[in-house]
Amino acid sequence: MRDLDRSPLAQLTLAWLRETAREPEAVFWTFVFPILLALALGIAFRRGTPARIPVGVTAGSLAESTAASLNGENGIRAVVLPADSAFSELRRGDLALVVTASDEGIEYRYDPTRDDSRSARPVVNDVLQRAAGRSDPKSTYDVTIQERGSRYIDFLIPGLLGLNLLSTGLWGVGYMVVRMRKDRLLKRLNASPVPRGRFLLGFMLGRLVFLAVELPLLLGFAWLVFGVPIRGSLLLLTALAVLGAFTFTGFGLLIASRARTTEAVTGLMNLASLPMWILSGVFFSSDNFPDVMQPFISALPLTGMVDALRGVMLDGSTLAGVAGEVAVVGTWGLGSLLIAVRIFRWQ
Repeated sequence: MRDLDRSPLAQLTLAWLRETAREPEAVFWTFVFPILLALALGIAFRRGTPARIPVGVTAGSLAESTAASLNGENGIRAVVLPADSAFSELRRGDLALVVTASDEGIEYRYDPTRDDSRSARPVVNDVLQRAAGRSDPKSTYDVTIQERGSRYIDFLIPGLLGLNLLSTGLWGVGYMVVRMRKDRLLKRLNASPVPRGRFLLGFMLGRLVFLAVELPLLLGFAWLVFGVPIRGSLLLLTALAVLGAFTFTGFGLLIASRARTTEAVTGLMNLASLPMWILSGVFFSSDNFPDVMQPFISALPLTGMVDALRGVMLDGSTLAGVAGEVAVVGTWGLGSLLIAVRIFRWQ
């Protein structure tokens, strides 16, 4: 035992363990993050019951009875929508299948290149034929769509753009401010006649310079390589990206306004960003989470940002169409900046 205590290797190992235990971010990423990620994804993709199949039923005389027959069967979640809205959500990837029921038969509209659409068609048809008694099965008609905007890559690119705006605002601005405070650069600036509001605004303007490069780079790559469409106004899309950069830069400044060490700000930024990475629909639809969580998810700034970007890029939405999302994102940005200016500490 004494030999072990004197062993340089044992002492180095113990020293490493002590240093690691003193780093909050190391403890978080090693022990806490995997559990939180497993919990969130387990809720979103729980397999105790069949995976939910989102199905749209176009409004009409048989719409309500058709939706009632589908809901709860084989994990189907059916909702009655106007035809234009249903087709739009199908194209955006929010629906796997659109059903139009009439006295003449049932029309199924789906994208055969999507696994969820292709697998949803026989499941939904089986439920509706059983509901009709199968003695005189209803005639069915297939309308297949294969257009840009309904693929997973089309769903993913706006999410990645929103995630990039979040990450750059937090790490590129918030982390830098704390490093400047730690290195006493902020203390020197405090002796200058520069107001702190103007100092913080300078960070935000610098962030916009980077945005002028990253936005066309990502969108141009997605369009050239994968054919990702931009159906809405480029001017509106740019304005949304600027709003996102403003909001998440303000968010980063707020987090960094009081933190004294890089370890502290790293932990705070992980705590703030982790729920949005998982819940805000970047990599998969936030509809996978239970209905009770939806108000909280909708209130997150990244959710509003991603939904607005998808609306403009994939649906051609106007400003009026994304006004609710813009209000959520703008409120977060303005509130974060105002509080950051008020509580910002130079040292």
